[in-house]
Amino acid sequence: MAQEQKIPKRIARTVLNALKGGVVPRIGLPYIAVGRKKEIDALLSDIEIVSEGGASVRFITGRYGSGKSFLLQTIRAYAMDRGFVVADADLSPERRLQGTKGQGLATYKELMQNLATKTMPEGGALTLILERWMSAIRAGLAEENILPGNPLYLAQGESRILAQIAKLGEVVHGYEFSALLVRYFRAMTEGEDEVRANIVKWLRGEYAARADAKRDLGVSLIVTDDNWYDFVKIFALFLRGAGYSGLLVLIDELVNLYKIPNSISRQYNYEKVLTIYNDALQGRARYLGILMGGTPQAVEDQRRGLFSYEALRSRLASGRFSEEGRQDLMSPVIRLEPLTTEELLVLIEKLAHMHAGLYGYEAKLGEKDFARFLEIEYDREGASSHLTPREIIRDFIEALNLFMQHPDLTVETLFKRDDFIAAGKADAGEEGNKLFAEFDI
Repeated sequence: MAQEQKIPKRIARTVLNALKGGVVPRIGLPYIAVGRKKEIDALLSDIEIVSEGGASVRFITGRYGSGKSFLLQTIRAYAMDRGFVVADADLSPERRLQGTKGQGLATYKELMQNLATKTMPEGGALTLILERWMSAIRAGLAEENILPGNPLYLAQGESRILAQIAKLGEVVHGYEFSALLVRYFRAMTEGEDEVRANIVKWLRGEYAARADAKRDLGVSLIVTDDNWYDFVKIFALFLRGAGYSGLLVLIDELVNLYKIPNSISRQYNYEKVLTIYNDALQGRARYLGILMGGTPQAVEDQRRGLFSYEALRSRLASGRFSEEGRQDLMSPVIRLEPLTTEELLVLIEKLAHMHAGLYGYEAKLGEKDFARFLEIEYDREGASSHLTPREIIRDFIEALNLFMQHPDLTVETLFKRDDFIAAGKADAGEEGNKLFAEFDI
């Protein structure tokens, strides 16, 4: 058995509820992480490059429920531990990389809303980041006995801010961004709470019209569908100047670009992917890592996927020597292979321990029971090619719930393999007969 580890009940409840609902929890993943060591090592190598001033873009592919989102969230936790700020967003019909009706801006807003640090891992950290940075500036001034009310206070504070974010002057829109950070310091000093709130609103991309930003803040620039990615690059530089290692952006559900019905709109979105990829490789982005997750079809389909855009296909496609079980983990696309049976055994054992700790009962399942459960799962028709960790986890948590709610229920009764398989096959056959009753071969 795995060594027992005390898990806070709040985290255990969040993890189990999320997994039972088929989604990946945003906290608690280190308690249940198994496998994916090679993939994690490859991505952590990217993070190291980003922290040294580089940039990285990777694509994680795998079938629904195969663990893409789990891997992304695991890297999210690792990155925060290493001093990164992390922002994540799932694409949807309303959130894309490019659009004419605010879809690109909506993605930016989601990223800003989910901005997270080690001390605020659940998101909403933008204001905290600003306040802590400004407080550090003020503390530095206080050490030199330059206090509020001193004629030099504002000038010295603004000078230090500009020195720490000097690199912003090298990028598009960096001047306006720097000016508003200086304004934030002044507003913080003079107690102008409304101005501070408006600057945060501007940073989050919530101004709908330039005239409103001009009236409130004196700048004519706002975040739009066209320039939102420029602001992401600026944020990476700003965060580095504010004392963080850099910015990691996680964008999941690329399949929603694949599903765009209009081919021209789809191509515009793929062009934005190409821009992001080229920026990373050509040095036009710094301290910025981007991970995108999607199904193999969303990436490799040459009719509608990323590979339908020839410039992307030529950059992202595997070489001739990669094959299943032997892929180049330094290539732009990482294809997730199924978890091994041994890894799944460790995973469900961790879940059983977490469940027992949360609800305060003595676990009744042993290693033989775990193995038997997996045997049942994989004995289903089509399991070898279609069964995913998501389904296995969901079934196992349901089994744990049933054992807890029905103390008289035995392992032999619930894990009665013959009945389970017979029912599955009978249902499939009966449904198949109905579907094809009118066809003759």
